[in-house]
Amino acid sequence: MIYLDNAATSFPKPEGVYRALDRFARTTLANPGRAGHKMALAAEHALDDGRHRLNRFFNGKGPERFAFALNGTDALNMAMKGVLAPGDHVVTTDLEHNSVSRPLAAMAEAGVITLTRVAADAGGTVDPAAVKAAITPKTKLVAVTHASNVLGTVQPVGEIGRVCREAGDAVLFLVDAAQTAGVVPVDVQAMHIDLLAFPGHKGLFGPTGTGALYVSPRAKVRAWREGGTGGDSSTPTQPRDFPYFLEGGTPNVLGVAGMVAGLDFVEERGPDEIRGHEVALCDRLREKLEAAGGFEFFGHRDPGRRVGTISLRCEALPAPEVGGILDQAFDIAIRPGLHCAPYTHRALGSYPDGLVRVSPGPFNTPDDIDQLVEALKEITGGI
Repeated sequence: MIYLDNAATSFPKPEGVYRALDRFARTTLANPGRAGHKMALAAEHALDDGRHRLNRFFNGKGPERFAFALNGTDALNMAMKGVLAPGDHVVTTDLEHNSVSRPLAAMAEAGVITLTRVAADAGGTVDPAAVKAAITPKTKLVAVTHASNVLGTVQPVGEIGRVCREAGDAVLFLVDAAQTAGVVPVDVQAMHIDLLAFPGHKGLFGPTGTGALYVSPRAKVRAWREGGTGGDSSTPTQPRDFPYFLEGGTPNVLGVAGMVAGLDFVEERGPDEIRGHEVALCDRLREKLEAAGGFEFFGHRDPGRRVGTISLRCEALPAPEVGGILDQAFDIAIRPGLHCAPYTHRALGSYPDGLVRVSPGPFNTPDDIDQLVEALKEITGGI
């Protein structure tokens, strides 16, 4: 299988991740903080180490500000439902994944919040001035993806963060880093990010079922889930200490151990090198298919403003058929359809069939792209 669906989840994982998962599962997989024995303490140490590593990587205000989550969607829900209250106004964009769009749309339809969706330009970039214009005296949250999971376009989150901070203490800035964590440098303090949500299984190369939410001291959140925390069993309600306030229940300590091993790989290779490799493969695909003809690409071309994700339309066949043929006849995995981003596809005019999304990873090669090109040419040549 030629795997080109890394925007959904990275595969394969670095070898160090597999080794860490196997070792941890065999020697340390106890319930962290729930007992005083050595295995439980070692498991708790793995979580603490993970928080310290994330705090250093994202330049947070402290390791305790990182709460582990089930995935990026869970972290986003913790953020949005933890800070929003009836009557609040939210600003978001038409580039968002359903992990942002659906919770906000549901709250708006229920009359809990009001919602403004800022449109991206034709190249797939949101203008910070448009965000500023959308902020009202009732705005509580600005929620923006760092990079579009359809177009790969990286948004100017630093500038948007500055706009939010200038709007006053009441406005919080939430960034969905699903497509950038581990690939594009993120400094939560420099970018004025109050809430950063990200999965562990994409650019951080951990297993599925991992993620985290960074909560700055400016953000006052309510607990998203409540239950056991191990360290404090006496209080009748969720302990207020971070990160345990947001981590009710047994965490995925095995997954966190794998995510930290993935972070080792990222720091060793460097996000810029990983991103440059992936973007170069996307550019190779665009160049070869544009020369062949019959394919339309979306989003701007500036490699400095993109991650390694590219979407295209085949003039001969709808995206779902292309994806099915590539999978069944050529053993190539891509992602066709709407990519959980229907507002983006409506804006592009690619709704309802969607597009063919190709997202290489650090282990893909130019030959993988060339095989995809030949497969697409064979598919369209026979129509």
